[in-house]
Amino acid sequence: MNLTNENHFMTQITATTKNPTQSPLQAEENTAREHYFGKYGGRYVPELLIPALDELEKAYTEAKQSPTFKKKLEQLLRDFGGRPTPLIYAENLSNHLGHAKIYLKNEGLLHTGAHKLNNAIGQALLTKQMGKTEVIAETGAGQHGLATAAICAKLNLRCKIFMGTLDIKRQYPNVYNMKLMGAEIIPVADGNCTLKDAVNAAMKYWIEHLATSHYLIGSALGPAPFPRIVRDFQAIIGTETRKTILEREKRLPSHVVACAGGGSNALGMFTAFLTDANVELIAVEAGGSDTTPGNHAARMLKPDIGIAQGYKSFFLQNPDGQLMDTHSISAGLDYPGIAPELAYFAEQGRIQFLRASDDDCLTGYKLLSLHEGIVPALETAHAISKLPHIVNHIKKNTQQEALIIVNLSGRGDKDLFIAAPHINPDDWTQFLKTHLPKT
Repeated sequence: MNLTNENHFMTQITATTKNPTQSPLQAEENTAREHYFGKYGGRYVPELLIPALDELEKAYTEAKQSPTFKKKLEQLLRDFGGRPTPLIYAENLSNHLGHAKIYLKNEGLLHTGAHKLNNAIGQALLTKQMGKTEVIAETGAGQHGLATAAICAKLNLRCKIFMGTLDIKRQYPNVYNMKLMGAEIIPVADGNCTLKDAVNAAMKYWIEHLATSHYLIGSALGPAPFPRIVRDFQAIIGTETRKTILEREKRLPSHVVACAGGGSNALGMFTAFLTDANVELIAVEAGGSDTTPGNHAARMLKPDIGIAQGYKSFFLQNPDGQLMDTHSISAGLDYPGIAPELAYFAEQGRIQFLRASDDDCLTGYKLLSLHEGIVPALETAHAISKLPHIVNHIKKNTQQEALIIVNLSGRGDKDLFIAAPHINPDDWTQFLKTHLPKT
């Protein structure tokens, strides 16, 4: 799978392209298989949504075979998004930890500040192809919402962003920019006012506006065909990474690390390395404040199969199958479900899962800022925080220097109002007293 940037999109989807010579029954059986990853995935939705999902699947199948679509996608990724993003040798961090050469795939340098734009561009083009005029999206950290708002402005599409009221408060810089780009923000006050509640609200709106609206899901989950579509549009991350690391180091990495909320950035990086048995794939979940139910978002702490929001996967749920509240310092990881493809590869043992607490996250946030001059998003700081643990484990088991790649899913500008009170509380309090009007 030594792919190039130019052919990544068509290569990723080759395995799922239908054979035109198949009988209708064979085609239907293959389509059903494509909706699952092992026993995970599927299409658990009201009958009313099936035609819209079929329409999307048909549009995507046609797009995969269209040179015009491929050319427009690559042009927007390059000229609007700023791809390719750099693979940076983290020399100072490598020296600090020892026994490992660490590279950072800096998706934070993509336009709008995170990997989310890769998928947003692709699905916005599909929206235009289907003749629809409005895009709706859910967002937690605001990065998917911001990416969606940006590409909708670029392509002249109406845009509605559903966001939990708690996330609106803790990610207001992104909310401000979304509004500036013309998006309408729909506050969601249900549940614990975070990402899962925004997903529910967006789904409800979509059902009521199927003729004119496309639901631009931001992670590799939801009802089929969304998981594969999102994964394929994000796979450019791993494609670029694989090509560059082979050029520079003449070998594949020993370890690839990414944070895991819904799973789009993890799958975007991991997909290019899944068939390389000697490359360890490590996903880091949000351990929150502690392991008490409701205080974390670590699905793999006690994997529990359930069905919610259109798909089967591992969920944090109560004995009645109702989704539980979650907590994470990072809004983008504060979600009770996980991509069905990640669930499948976790069950197969291909992807290892670690968890990082809120305190660990802040340690990782400071670690990368101090040693490399890169302020990471709190989501990706979870992955950074586990590097000392990973390197120490390697030291105990081998004398060979490790080659580690971390996917930096985004930059930390958006997290100022969350991180500053924890890291410099006195300075932050003084800043607020000085610059905010007295009430």
